[in-house]
Amino acid sequence: MGDFEPTLLIIPALAVLAPIVARGIGRWVRVPIVVFELVLGILVGPAVLGWAEPSAFIETLADFGLAMLFFVAGTEIEFGAFRGRLGRRASLGWLISLVAGVAAGFLLAPGEAAIVIGIALCSTALGTLLPIIRDAGELHTPFGRAIGAIGAVGEFGPLIAISIFLGGRQPGVATVVLAIFIAVSALGIWLAAVLPRGGMHRVVNATLHTSGQFAIRVVFLILTALVTLSIMLDLDMLLGAFTAGVIWRLLMRDASEADREAVESKIEGIAFGFLVPIFFIYTGITFDLQALLDDPILFLLLPVGLVVLFVVRGLPASLAAPEGASLRERLSVGLLGATGLPIIVAVTAIGVSEGILTTTQQAVLVATGMLSVLLFPLIGMALRGERTRTEALRDDRV
Repeated sequence: MGDFEPTLLIIPALAVLAPIVARGIGRWVRVPIVVFELVLGILVGPAVLGWAEPSAFIETLADFGLAMLFFVAGTEIEFGAFRGRLGRRASLGWLISLVAGVAAGFLLAPGEAAIVIGIALCSTALGTLLPIIRDAGELHTPFGRAIGAIGAVGEFGPLIAISIFLGGRQPGVATVVLAIFIAVSALGIWLAAVLPRGGMHRVVNATLHTSGQFAIRVVFLILTALVTLSIMLDLDMLLGAFTAGVIWRLLMRDASEADREAVESKIEGIAFGFLVPIFFIYTGITFDLQALLDDPILFLLLPVGLVVLFVVRGLPASLAAPEGASLRERLSVGLLGATGLPIIVAVTAIGVSEGILTTTQQAVLVATGMLSVLLFPLIGMALRGERTRTEALRDDRV
């Protein structure tokens, strides 16, 4: 038996505490649970109480949590959202964000760091926003579909950019390697869409409440296969995780609604009940708060960072607001579109590991992302407000 690691007990305890605190505070103000997971992680981490320390084992579990977060995001993709006006405007908005983000990066840190900063600034935390949109009853409204399209492009686009510009290869070679991955993924998506799935659905149904759990085993097979392919091609593993979610959604699209809901419930239980909280709490534990404390003037950069994030990502994202949207609704769409954290954490970690970013720059960017998760959905949903009866009837017709 090795030495006991307190972190192994502390993280599950915080994972239980976070929703309790969120529910208590939710009586007055709605705050995404990931904010509490991050803050609690920082509190017990080396920078404050020192109860929890980074470890290789917990880091591995956190990586699985991040992969599951992007897998779930992939399962939520509505392909119909990418047709017509909404898809064009969401894609155009992201391209504008990428260019504006890299330009802002050059003003802050010329050189390779500008690309890292630009990719971080053009992201949208779809996995964080989906529970908020779902709980508000907006998931299938024009407003919710707009957020879904913005978030999908804002997660998939940065993953492509990471693979091309931060994969350790020349952009031309990286593009060829990425094309190989896309070809293999496209084959998987095509097979998932055209092959008969009746037999698989019958096995899924027969094992839903047995030790067989066929659906969950298939999920992990698809997830690990595409993550492994990403790693073998020296691409970011999140690209594989996201694509795996898309393939699984296609495999289950003809299943009965009861079976889909049962499987989704089990996947979300594994993701949001186990692995994803580990990722966010561990992110808090490893957050370099000391870098900010050593130079308090850096705290003044955080409000500036929020403004930059809204200008770079929020304003272009508002292009995809529903037709006829009011100014309040457009601002709400922009604020939700500017909410970013998982990609910011991932891309800045790559930047630090490759010596492109300093830990101080990483701390400022991650802290800005944390504040965006805390403030932007809160303000955005407040601006959105309660749907009127007329809006509800209009949304039901759509």
